[in-house]
Amino acid sequence: MEVTSIQDGIIIDHVPAGTALKVLQYLKIDPSKTRLALIMNTDSPRYGTKDIIKIENVEGIDLDVLGLVARQATVDIVRGGRIVEKVQPHLPEHVVNVITCVNPRCVTTTERGIDQMFHLAHSERQEYRCDYCDEEAKL
Repeated sequence: MEVTSIQDGIIIDHVPAGTALKVLQYLKIDPSKTRLALIMNTDSPRYGTKDIIKIENVEGIDLDVLGLVARQATVDIVRGGRIVEKVQPHLPEHVVNVITCVNPRCVTTTERGIDQMFHLAHSERQEYRCDYCDEEAKL
């Protein structure tokens, strides 16, 4: 199998094995409309197995969302075929329209057009709560 290098884009490495598709969903990347390479369940000296995602010519991605599903991931920003920056995701303090509230009485489920907003309530447990009804998020 040959996956060539990219000229401009991002490489998300050390993604937990089997979660690459979930990562794309959280990042709101449509695989059918984006030029990307998924390498799933490849060998990793550090983790045993891992996934790798290479995305070409992409801008405006909220990489902080990676902190929700792939905190140990590393992100390489590639410009002109060279890695120009490395980013380590962290748990975001606040997320908008990434998680959906499960409370059937929450205003976000009864009213249309209201943003799904959650705040980090407890970082060690990775616990997020709805800004409107304080329901705990199901990640």
